[in-house]
Amino acid sequence: MNSIPMGPTGRTLDRTRSQQWFERAQQSLVEGVNSPSRGATVYAPGPITLERGQGSHVWDADGNEYIDFMMSFGALIQGHAHSTLVKTVSDAMAEGSHFAAATSAEVEAAERFRRMVPSAEVVRFTNTGSEATMLALRLARAHTGRRKFLKFEGHYHGWYDPFLLNAHSHPPEQLGPPENPARIPDSEGIPPSTFDDVVLAPWNDVPVLERVLRQHGHEVAAVITEPIMANMGCILPRDGYLQRLRELTRECGALLILDEVVTGFRYAPGGCQEYYGVQADISTFGKALGAGFPVGAVAGPRSILERMRWSENMVLHYGTFNGHRLTMKVVAANLDLLAAAGTYRKLHELGNAAIAGLRDVFRRRQVKAIVQGFGPMFQIYFTERDAIHDYRDYCKFADTKLYSRFVHRLLDRGIYMTPSNGLHWIISTAHTDTDVQALTEAADQACSELS
Repeated sequence: MNSIPMGPTGRTLDRTRSQQWFERAQQSLVEGVNSPSRGATVYAPGPITLERGQGSHVWDADGNEYIDFMMSFGALIQGHAHSTLVKTVSDAMAEGSHFAAATSAEVEAAERFRRMVPSAEVVRFTNTGSEATMLALRLARAHTGRRKFLKFEGHYHGWYDPFLLNAHSHPPEQLGPPENPARIPDSEGIPPSTFDDVVLAPWNDVPVLERVLRQHGHEVAAVITEPIMANMGCILPRDGYLQRLRELTRECGALLILDEVVTGFRYAPGGCQEYYGVQADISTFGKALGAGFPVGAVAGPRSILERMRWSENMVLHYGTFNGHRLTMKVVAANLDLLAAAGTYRKLHELGNAAIAGLRDVFRRRQVKAIVQGFGPMFQIYFTERDAIHDYRDYCKFADTKLYSRFVHRLLDRGIYMTPSNGLHWIISTAHTDTDVQALTEAADQACSELS
């Protein structure tokens, strides 16, 4: 019988059963996991095996309790096992989970989606965010008749071959000059020719972007960007940057693809495009849209998305599980919950309280760290800089090893978060003031062990 205190205010050092599951998993799964971000590359000496969740809390195989601030990398906008969603899933399952046919569920989900996202004249559902960005690029190429697209250093748009360029951090000396970045593939198995149509640029730098588009704009079908850079933690756009990007794409005839897979339905009902007042030509969504169920979406005007209509020159998009009935029921129920009065005010207030509390801890403990972001998503960087503005800042100035040590100490105190500095802290509707207080207390204790 385990006698070690369990829970957010106690120690959670006994993870014997998690380690046993990890050893067993390695007999059947590569690295013992189904995604490298979950394995020993990130968690030392191995991952925590989670068994159940309720609200803002999760429990591991050893019975340890944690407050979850990772929330499935942002997918669990309503927390774990929300009663409305549990009932929705149960009722839908009893009637048939999936038909691969037209259903009223997909219509109702699409209608709610359109009410929340101002730029969505129509929407097409996919199974993942990766599928959504793949489709968005295909649509942009078909619509413009151009082949090339521009992506930014450090941005991640899924694991589609052409997107896998400079999405991971590297030593600063390998990056090359901002005006002509070194092209560093993120994966083996991709032919070099795949990247012939990729224009690479630093993000958050208007003068460099203007020069790049003057040179390549006439052949660029689309510029794809995260509105907030979420693949290197939480890096905010400089004032006016997204608006200038919108102007430049219109000037050169390229479409603007706003990848809101991470930010969609998180900062505002219409995502960051509503929050920042930027209208994209095509938008992609995922994560929070499905409240824990796998789903993606592509949204935009009919003039672009109607290219998927069946014809001799259509943009092909198949998928047996597109518009999965059970998932569509969850999407509709989730969007109804998010549309309730006060939802986003609460998310922002709790997130801002957590940020303020962490900043106060670092100030009192004289730890050189910043907390970057606002409201429902933020990240901690151990750095002497006042801000991290882009991929190059992250590669040069963020002490990712110290961050990992810090988070492992939080895990020992019942705060569940990934030790990867490239991800971000998430506030869900299930989090409370008590959770925020527990986080700041655990952070204070963890800081005492960092020196």
